[in-house]
Amino acid sequence: MNKLFLSMAIAMTVAIGTNAKEKEDTLQNVVVTGTKSATDVRHLPLTVTVVGNERLNEQFRGSVLPTVMEQTPGLFTTSRGVMGYGVSTGAAGSMKIRGIGSGAELLVLIDGQPQYAGLMGHPIPDAYQTMMAEKVEVLRGPASLLYGSNAMAGVVNIVTRQMNEEGVKTDLQLQGGSYGTWQFDAVNRLKTGKFTSVVGAQYQRTDGHRTNSEFEQMGGYVKLGYDLTTNWQALGDLNVTHFNASNPGPVSAPLLDNDSKITRGLASVSLNNDYGWTSGSLRAYLDWGHHNIDDGYTADATPRTYLYKHNDYIGGLAWWQSAQLFEGNRTTVGVDWQHFGGSAWNADKTTGDKTYLTKDKDGNVVEKQHADEVAGYIDFRQDIASWLTVDAGLRLDHHSVVGTELVPQGGVSFHVSRDADVKALVSKGFRNPIIREMYMFPPATTDLKPERMMNYELSFSQRIADRGHVSANIFYIKGDNLISTTRIDGRPRNVNTGEFKNWGVELEGDLRINSHWSLNGNYSYLRMDTPIEGAPEGKLYVGANYHSGAWSVVAGLQNVSGLYIATGENETKENYTLLNATVSYRLVPAATLFVKGENLLAERYETYAGFPMPKATVMGGVKVCF
Repeated sequence: MNKLFLSMAIAMTVAIGTNAKEKEDTLQNVVVTGTKSATDVRHLPLTVTVVGNERLNEQFRGSVLPTVMEQTPGLFTTSRGVMGYGVSTGAAGSMKIRGIGSGAELLVLIDGQPQYAGLMGHPIPDAYQTMMAEKVEVLRGPASLLYGSNAMAGVVNIVTRQMNEEGVKTDLQLQGGSYGTWQFDAVNRLKTGKFTSVVGAQYQRTDGHRTNSEFEQMGGYVKLGYDLTTNWQALGDLNVTHFNASNPGPVSAPLLDNDSKITRGLASVSLNNDYGWTSGSLRAYLDWGHHNIDDGYTADATPRTYLYKHNDYIGGLAWWQSAQLFEGNRTTVGVDWQHFGGSAWNADKTTGDKTYLTKDKDGNVVEKQHADEVAGYIDFRQDIASWLTVDAGLRLDHHSVVGTELVPQGGVSFHVSRDADVKALVSKGFRNPIIREMYMFPPATTDLKPERMMNYELSFSQRIADRGHVSANIFYIKGDNLISTTRIDGRPRNVNTGEFKNWGVELEGDLRINSHWSLNGNYSYLRMDTPIEGAPEGKLYVGANYHSGAWSVVAGLQNVSGLYIATGENETKENYTLLNATVSYRLVPAATLFVKGENLLAERYETYAGFPMPKATVMGGVKVCF
């Protein structure tokens, strides 16, 4: 580790003496996640990874998560099969940044709108489809200043597809392969005068690589926009996803009839303004879900007599306005309000009778439970000189049950040359207890406090003319009040007992060698004083792209080391290396044929204890664009 720190110090010293030619900003430099308004990432003290549309689509994947995980150091997502993450017992898709995110500590956004189950508090990974994504921005480290609770570990923001030029464009993609896996996507984009629309639909299914591991999903997405004036735009969007998932259970105790039927939806309307010196947005949104789950049984047990069902929701209003108050300044103020909760019950399979599972603060069973959050924040950024930008912000967040939380953040960006930056950041993250932890199931405790952590990091980035970039950062995290389940007087209880200290190093870069070849890669090392399941100590990815005429080849090698799939007395770690490759051929300007393989080394490995992943899988298909 001393060598890594020394290497970073040398790189910073070299960068200070470099005076490379300044290049124009590109989409890759401009982000919205770290500051609400579109901003050059070089002026932000935050650590952000941007995965663009070309990168998301070059391997023809239905979900954004596998590609985003490969491209983002410090981010890891568990899996359990060919397709589908699932929910409830045996669900995968647990996302962690820097070892944090076991439940609701990592926030997923779609165009800045929070996405998580209103009762359970966790993201729904099966809803994050590539067809809707223009790019994905990953903010590594606390983002609670702008996004409040659940952004304790960081933020994954899916920026949806856009249509900026007049005309109509349609993309169709069909593929099939191993284990009876099929996938179809269709996206239409339209711009005519002041009106724009993006409409997408997806269907995918698989038999799965294990008995009782079938998965089927269908979904649709619509985004409509209208330019009211040169400076004002109205937007509306609707996204509905339904999936049926079968969970085979761990290999040591296979399950029968562990089936889930999940419907998730989101809708929003917003009014946006942009005058150059000031821009902002007012949005009303609703995120909802209906879960219908049979928890199944083992071969030596009897079938359950009931189904678990719940309806959950998150409704809210969000307003922000960003303005240049004077030269070199950008100040953003905002207000958020959320109302979330729902109803959960066991439904008798024969009679349909309901047994409600939510309680009030006195322990009495109630049909519904909810909570509210309201917050205000300010983020102030100022260029002190051509070589220095300072950033400071404060959020005041009030939860109707837990109380008030103060969230500070501050950082500096040193522009040591035209193409090199050194940044320092101190930020606080927090997570309020969720409905499940306070009001559902035997461990429920109503007097829980928020989880909290402080993050300290130092980063360096260097642009290599117009060929690429390299970056490195070190971080130290200290957290407390983690919510865990323990036994008190022989009964399980949720309590604030957990503490942790994590530190690590993250490296990433890309390089365009010539008109045919390009390379990209990243590495992250994580040191945890308390091991956490689903968090690897080391993660390395190296990718290579080759383009020549109508041919394209994309290959990636990912090595994961020290991945905890079990902790405690039965602590177990996994180490594995995956090789993925995609070959495509542009048959005609409008049609591309492709074949792809994943885990081509046929590695035996698990990311979720008891759920072995498939060996080599192969898919092939066609993409048509017109």
